[in-house]
Amino acid sequence: SDTEFWDKMQAEWEELARRNWLTENQKPQIPSCISLHEKAWQVLGTTQAENENEQAAIVALQRCLELSPNNLEALMALAVSLTNTGLQQEACEALRNWIMHNPKYKRLAKTKAGSPSSARRMSHISATSSSFLSEVKDLYLEAARQNPSIIDPDLQTGLGVLFNLSSEFNRAVDAFNAALAVRPEDYLLWNRLGATLANGDRSEEAVEAYTRALDIQPGFIRSRYNLGISCINLGAYREAASNFLTALSLQRKSRSRQLSHQVMSGNIWAALRIALSMLDQPELFQAANAGDLDLLMRAFNLDM
Repeated sequence: SDTEFWDKMQAEWEELARRNWLTENQKPQIPSCISLHEKAWQVLGTTQAENENEQAAIVALQRCLELSPNNLEALMALAVSLTNTGLQQEACEALRNWIMHNPKYKRLAKTKAGSPSSARRMSHISATSSSFLSEVKDLYLEAARQNPSIIDPDLQTGLGVLFNLSSEFNRAVDAFNAALAVRPEDYLLWNRLGATLANGDRSEEAVEAYTRALDIQPGFIRSRYNLGISCINLGAYREAASNFLTALSLQRKSRSRQLSHQVMSGNIWAALRIALSMLDQPELFQAANAGDLDLLMRAFNLDM
């Protein structure tokens, strides 16, 4: 049944997450029961990312790509998750693979990769990750120049991620805004725009972008968490705590059938403790230390 399938999948990625998931050795064989379900792994990966659980997202998306290396949606989602966890070179590799597998741009990618100067540069990738970032960024910019009258929102998303990696936040904002001009109801893009604005010390604008994402997708845990962080940066500590509590409550509900309370995001709990420490209410801070979500929800008059 569908329920049994998802239970098996959930159990497997939990096991993978317990391993050293970034090492390239000891890759397990893909069980035959899910070998044809790369789409399910993709959905699982993107869902985990939205639920502020990047490690599980990366595991699931990597499994999807083992089954289907040219899955463009999974490659882009993996690049975003790797960026969020600070893995610049791995994110660049995912973005390079996205463009090399994309029917619109793979000829350009092959031509550029085949040039002598590019081949020399690519041979030193492992030693100079910043050169690799520049190489991939140039590839995306050249792809965008191929047809400047037509905006490809996926290409612009990749550019936005690359500009974030190189700390060119204003250019990243422009890229995400270009993508949003084509997909104005894409809550993931609004969240990425918000995160980019926050990275560029534009917290008030970030709040607007996160709020737009949550208007479209109220249960978007990642955006709720990000909104809380921006509230902290603006000194709105009670609003920040309320957003973190809402995120934890949503996370608990989304996992209650499959995972234990213990795996609610440590990042959200840590951010909540920071916000509560600024409110001068030690009893609430102690409740957060104890992981007493119900008590805190009642204290903030939030629905459980």
